[in-house]
Amino acid sequence: MPQKSDGMNYAPQGKPRPVVKPGEFFFAAAFLEHGHIYGQCNGLIEAGAVLKWVYDADPKKVAAFLEKYPGTQVARSYDEILADPAVKLVAAAAIPNERGAIGCRTMQAGKDYFTDKTPFTTLDQLDNARGVAAATGRKYMVYYSERLHVECAMHAGDLVHGGAIGKVVQVLGLGPHRIGPKANRPAWFYNRAQFGGILCDIGSHQIEQFLYFTGSTDATVSSAAVGNFANADTPEFEDFGEASLLGNSGASHYFRVDWFTPPGLSTWGDGRLVILGTKGYIELRKYVDVARDKAGDNLYLVDDKGEQHINVAGKVGFRFFGEFVLDCLNRTETAMSQAHAFKAAELCLKAQAVARRITP
Repeated sequence: MPQKSDGMNYAPQGKPRPVVKPGEFFFAAAFLEHGHIYGQCNGLIEAGAVLKWVYDADPKKVAAFLEKYPGTQVARSYDEILADPAVKLVAAAAIPNERGAIGCRTMQAGKDYFTDKTPFTTLDQLDNARGVAAATGRKYMVYYSERLHVECAMHAGDLVHGGAIGKVVQVLGLGPHRIGPKANRPAWFYNRAQFGGILCDIGSHQIEQFLYFTGSTDATVSSAAVGNFANADTPEFEDFGEASLLGNSGASHYFRVDWFTPPGLSTWGDGRLVILGTKGYIELRKYVDVARDKAGDNLYLVDDKGEQHINVAGKVGFRFFGEFVLDCLNRTETAMSQAHAFKAAELCLKAQAVARRITP
């Protein structure tokens, strides 16, 4: 089981399901600021991609990475990776406000880019990336892990899009996280300009799922709020956020994100999602079923036929990564469209921009 005490170092592992032959698809890892880089690499390697290079300015981060992925070549600079014609994709988890510029540089070098969420901290960064992606034809893909790297969420997508609960009316998302000891977090984590705000950051997971499950291609932000209730020593930090959206599909969305997971929970967050349809509903208990099942990946389905509890751990896999590798090779959009990835980013930025500040 992957490390589950804090979300920053949560890196799921699945069964190898290669979609390419050995050596057919090389990728690099760079800018190792967030532990999600390990989840990104795990998924790509399981899909048959070969990790060729790693780069970070901090030798300690590189050393830790090599313990997990021995034999990876260490680049002396990011330019060395960009200059290698064999590398088709770069996976990166830079400081959030630096991700957009790195992505543009990567696409301009003729390579696809796979960044940790949140992909941007300003709308200007998003606009620049949209322009470069359109001009170069390269991909700017985002690791929205709370759907893409969660088996019950992937299975829920199959059920919803197969009509199991009818037309989706509303999506309710809860995304609590554990902050852990502050000494374990980098300084940028508490700097508003660098992390972008809680709705921009972990709220991006929730909005991406809303768009996906409802089939919405756009939405308006009805209301949003943020607050800092328990971290007065880091005044720019936000430990609570909520927002409501209305999609152009007619479905509505409410989500809450926070940093209040208590030490007593067996995992970093009790992530839940409820999808309400005209013919039933689905509830996901992603990482834990409190006081019952610590393994996670529990899906509850209620429809005209009755009640079902389905545990899909180890049964569904993480097909996004294989689809994405093939998308990079074939220039298709099976795994996720570029428009979808950018729209989720845009809406979380807009929610953050209009959020009312709650004063405790």
